[in-house]
Amino acid sequence: MIRRSKDYNIEVIDGLKGGKGHVTVVNFFEMEDFLGKGRLYGKSIIKPGNSIGYHTHEGDQEAYFILKGKALYNENGVETILEPGDLAICRDGESHSIESAGEEDLEYIMLILYN
Repeated sequence: MIRRSKDYNIEVIDGLKGGKGHVTVVNFFEMEDFLGKGRLYGKSIIKPGNSIGYHTHEGDQEAYFILKGKALYNENGVETILEPGDLAICRDGESHSIESAGEEDLEYIMLILYN
């Protein structure tokens, strides 16, 4: 299977998970591409000061790989800064949020797989 970048489904989501501002999500896969094993593989772009709100994963886990910018990442109530090359994994039953904390857009690859 080959999917060209012009064919990606791009969504702009306001207040994602109760977060601030909007998030642009570039979906590399569609649901049927996961064959029942996951639900999201793509890239998020978050403008400075915008965020995805704090939420809990149930029945799945999510990984973030930071490509560009600086993130304020909250994992189970503990905040840390993530920078390009850093990886964060929120396991089933854990909670997290992410905010663009630098002066440039935050860009990262995200992957959500079912347990």
